[in-house]
Amino acid sequence: MKGKLLCLLAAAPWLAVAALAEEAPAAEDAGAIEEIVVLAHPLGREGLAQAADVLEADELERKAVDNIGATVGNEPGIHNSSYGVGAGRPVIHGLGGPRVRIMEDRIDTLDVSVSSGDHAVTVDPFVAERVEILKGSATLLYGSGAIGGVVDVQTGRIPQEVPERIRGAVNLRGSDNGNGRNGSFRLDGGSGNIAWHVDAFAREGDDYNIPGFAESAALRAQEEEEHHDDDEHHDDHDDDGHHDDDEHHDDHDDDGHHDDDEHHDEEEARGRLPGSGLETRGGSVGLSWVGDRGFVGVSVSNLDSDYGIPGHSHDHGHGHDEDDHEEMGHHEDEDDDHHEEDEHHEHEDEGAPIVDLKQTRIDLKAALADPFGGFESLSFRLGINDYEHVENEAGEAGTAFSNQAWEARAELTHGPAGGWRGAFGIQFGDREFSVAGEEAFTPPVDTSSVGLFWVGERALGRLGLEAGLRYDRVEHAPAQDSSRDFSGGSASLGLIVPLGQGWEGTLLADFSSRAPVGEELFSDAPHPGTGFFEIGDAGLSHERARNLAATLAGRGDRWSVRGTFYHTDFADFIYQAATDEERGGFDVRRYAQADATVAGFEVEGRLTVAEWGAGRLDLGLFYDRVSPSLDISVNDNLPLMPPDRAGVSLEFTSDRLRANVDYVRAADQDDIAEFELPTDGYNDLRARIAWRLRPANTTMDLYLAGRNLTNDEQRLHTSVVKDLAPQPGRTVEAGMRMAF
Repeated sequence: MKGKLLCLLAAAPWLAVAALAEEAPAAEDAGAIEEIVVLAHPLGREGLAQAADVLEADELERKAVDNIGATVGNEPGIHNSSYGVGAGRPVIHGLGGPRVRIMEDRIDTLDVSVSSGDHAVTVDPFVAERVEILKGSATLLYGSGAIGGVVDVQTGRIPQEVPERIRGAVNLRGSDNGNGRNGSFRLDGGSGNIAWHVDAFAREGDDYNIPGFAESAALRAQEEEEHHDDDEHHDDHDDDGHHDDDEHHDDHDDDGHHDDDEHHDEEEARGRLPGSGLETRGGSVGLSWVGDRGFVGVSVSNLDSDYGIPGHSHDHGHGHDEDDHEEMGHHEDEDDDHHEEDEHHEHEDEGAPIVDLKQTRIDLKAALADPFGGFESLSFRLGINDYEHVENEAGEAGTAFSNQAWEARAELTHGPAGGWRGAFGIQFGDREFSVAGEEAFTPPVDTSSVGLFWVGERALGRLGLEAGLRYDRVEHAPAQDSSRDFSGGSASLGLIVPLGQGWEGTLLADFSSRAPVGEELFSDAPHPGTGFFEIGDAGLSHERARNLAATLAGRGDRWSVRGTFYHTDFADFIYQAATDEERGGFDVRRYAQADATVAGFEVEGRLTVAEWGAGRLDLGLFYDRVSPSLDISVNDNLPLMPPDRAGVSLEFTSDRLRANVDYVRAADQDDIAEFELPTDGYNDLRARIAWRLRPANTTMDLYLAGRNLTNDEQRLHTSVVKDLAPQPGRTVEAGMRMAF
């Protein structure tokens, strides 16, 4: 695979030669290059049969928060797999992990976030220009892993045009919860054929405040019941004459599992979430050569992040040690404020687990218009990544994760042929993933992949037709086991039906397949990130899915509405099966396969309720639901499935003033998997008001925003640590954004 990488690197300069073969454009004509810019789907965003969302400009600025999972987590059909503010991945239509691909400018982020919920996604939402989301299978374009969907964070770090003048933006934010501070800037400029880009950002915060206990009421009740059962068990032993009272007490203290002080100490983590602080910094530089037919550019970016792991099973698993309990403090008689302060200091002293993450990434992008007869454009992308993180505890280095990876893709868009317009593509990838240390839950695995695809569209009278085909081959080569390789195909057919009066219907049917990831095949050790002893199955086969999705959308001068229904039948769905086993203090979960069904719908609408002068007031509504089931004889619920949600928003916009109020109600989640605890519903009330100034070719927004204004205890059922790490409590944020 390294030979393929060298060939791809050698091919890139030829695009530059072709792009510069003709006279360079004048500065005012440089914008013409925009016509060959390829967005997240080569067929364009308008009229896609697949459900898609886009966040950009003011909307993205308003919603950007913490991580990419939290940024998109309140969009219809999308949730967040939160692990505190340091880590969070999107969950689309109830599917997450390796079934959702997170990309940076159409190339995988190449991090290790799919291997565990406590591993951060390495693209920061605060550097994004635009976020595009494909809901449902996107395997045709992005490989077998995208069976659930794609989130593409577009950064603009590789310029595609030469701006007429230097452009830039500066963002500054500060929040009261956790004393959060956030700053970023970007500059874009150029001259002649050269365009350049620079950006940098920094973000930090202390452990954040929560409205109640760190542990959920359901977990505390379970622990109380287990504690009571243990006491009865030991009382029975005492009655039988096996232990006297002093021996009984000493044994409990030595074990560190059953004494009353320990039980109180675990409950006392409240008001502030230990291990939830973070400090992140990063930036990039980019340079492009722009010609009249295309461009070629490169960027180098760096990320350095230290963030805590709240709810990590070092602190909350079965394996507490005696020192942990002695360090947790004995402040039950002190007032809440004093308790919160003391607990925060204790957390710092005892050295909660901290992830020390470092990444250096090189990206190459090139595009060429009219490369040869019958073809409209040729584009090329390459990302090379050097990633590592170490999970430190008590000031000592712990488990080390390394991911040396690259991914490349090329697309050739063709003009009408047999009535079809579309794009051919090829995609390569290579990943050298390793985990070293006491918590190495999977062996080193080298993964290589190659994919070939075609997507196209054509008109059938008033109807639109979309189709696509893809073939993938994935090989996993573990360090101390036999290699496994998987080959599979995907196909789709979509119909777009104009219904008149601003209405349109779409119907999409597709078949997709997903190769198991290395963690699903080869894991065989405790995984503190999930709190389980995970056992893979090297005999797993392809996961296959047949999906049917229908969308009805309408739009008028003052309103818009869209509803999507989806139904996916999985064959050999890969999941973690609960067991009654325990190893090393961890409950055992075994990767297994069974047929499954995931069905659901989402509906959203928007109405302009008032309009006067330059001002307008819009009302928004949405509702989403997902209903999964596993074809097994016992509990058929899948774990970590999101609850029903309903949302309403009001947005006022004028020339100077912009104000938003957003309210989301998440229902209780009682349809739970084996050994999973139910999750209470919650309210999420957010508000933001911004005043826009325009001094001398500059736009400046001064704003005040609030999240979780009702200070509800918010636990996301999609989070593996939802019973140990709630979302932040009431947060008030003030900031400034200046663009010039």
